[in-house]
Amino acid sequence: MNRYRFSPLLAAAAGVIALMAAPLVAEAHRAWMAPSSTVLSGSDAWIGVDAGMSNGVFIADHAAMRLDGLTILGPDGQLLEPENMMRGRYRSTFDVHLTKQGTYRIANVMGGVVASYMLNGERQRWRGTPAEYPQGLPEGATEVEASLSAMRVETFVTLGDLSDEVFTPTGHGLEMVPLTHPNDLVLDEPGRFRLLVDGEPAAGLEVTIARGGTRYRTSPEEITVTTNADGVYSVEWPQAGMYWMHAAVQVPGAGDKLPLSAQYNGVVEVLP
Repeated sequence: MNRYRFSPLLAAAAGVIALMAAPLVAEAHRAWMAPSSTVLSGSDAWIGVDAGMSNGVFIADHAAMRLDGLTILGPDGQLLEPENMMRGRYRSTFDVHLTKQGTYRIANVMGGVVASYMLNGERQRWRGTPAEYPQGLPEGATEVEASLSAMRVETFVTLGDLSDEVFTPTGHGLEMVPLTHPNDLVLDEPGRFRLLVDGEPAAGLEVTIARGGTRYRTSPEEITVTTNADGVYSVEWPQAGMYWMHAAVQVPGAGDKLPLSAQYNGVVEVLP
């Protein structure tokens, strides 16, 4: 019998377990990072970013987001350090000093391997990185069931002229590659985007798009679209404002490849 078994049921459980430690969100809550501005001018500028998990997007009413996986990629390919970082009860905040012309990618990426196994007659649990699995399991572990989670929350800001160097995908988890620049979205023009799962087009995925400001509306006014065979989806913006985009995918394991539970949460601003 194979020592390692991969269970589709564990894939769903892994997502729940990962949410306890990762800055993502259970089904009822939404993870977001909202910048104070997305398009700026001048030789340098500052932005503030709020990050939280809530029932309505951009409403800090449930929990602050953990920022363990935060990366800020500049237009020159260099990583920036967040400044004035703080975690409150309902939201986390940090500032970013933009000193290079071009587009920045601000992403909080978390994930890992969750496994359960039998040892000394008891079912036990293990969590770690893909590099640590399966070597990190204790000697004598049997009936191992494992799943991989990959979760991304991101937004984009531009100082001066638009650039696209930060859009190169990593090939891991569920990622969005803009076909319309995310800092060049305007009300009267549709935005086009491509979703990739482990670097391949994510076809047939349902994408939920929600505009901020739900606190004062009787309806959330959400939009749902589906990716085509190339992983591409298009959004007709009903109004200007800040928008949240969400998609999720479950990929079964094959051979030595673990089942994958992946989520994408992106924030873009649509200008009048």
